[in-house]
Amino acid sequence: MSEILSEVRGHTLWITFNRPEARNALTFAMYEGLATLCREVPTDGSLRAVVIHGAGGKAFAAGTDMTQFRAFERAQDALDYEARIEGVLEAVERCPLPTVAAINGACTGGGAAIAAVCDIRIAAANLRFGFPIARTLGNCLAAANLARLSSLIGAGRVREMIFTARLIGAVEAQGCGLISEVLEDESALMDRATALADTLAQMAPLTLRATKEAMRRVAVATRVEDADLIEMCYMSRDFRHGMEAFLAKQKPDWSGT
Repeated sequence: MSEILSEVRGHTLWITFNRPEARNALTFAMYEGLATLCREVPTDGSLRAVVIHGAGGKAFAAGTDMTQFRAFERAQDALDYEARIEGVLEAVERCPLPTVAAINGACTGGGAAIAAVCDIRIAAANLRFGFPIARTLGNCLAAANLARLSSLIGAGRVREMIFTARLIGAVEAQGCGLISEVLEDESALMDRATALADTLAQMAPLTLRATKEAMRRVAVATRVEDADLIEMCYMSRDFRHGMEAFLAKQKPDWSGT
């Protein structure tokens, strides 16, 4: 069974993260599949919107599949990983069609980063959004991701969310502008995503495309160098220990080294 599904329904491309047994934890293949789908959407008018969601009813996507980090041995491995993730996020940002994240359940780590670069986010009432890395892995977010999140919900809330490793619920997420609507359950969420995509299909495509690209260019102007910070975290004892502790369902004992 494919880990990422795509289906055209009317004028909408539906993309589904399809690892429900792992709460849709993202493999590298899933990341690349999403990027390819976003890069290759036609601009001939046959499609007008993209909806991204997760299968299984419990998660949009619960971050990167941590087992893949076991292969990291050099600083370059970490830098290459962050560059890969940035390439995926840029592909979603550069998608010429409006993107809707229909979020049900857990939306954490890489899944939260993907949702954050979509144009519109709607969620079911069971949303749990965040980056609990200070509690689990001991790695860090790239500066570009921090900039995106800060533009959405404010720098102070981003710091507090990451420092405490807490997850934001649906009511708070709507209150701070992270999501635009809260739906009762998954069924209502999918119905609303369909209706929203149909609405977008009626709008002037070039207006939407120009707005997306202009806003992306503004955001890019704030990017900073962060390779030293990525290397510090990913090459640390804490990162290796945190990963293995999480996979073993144990509490990590941080050393700061």
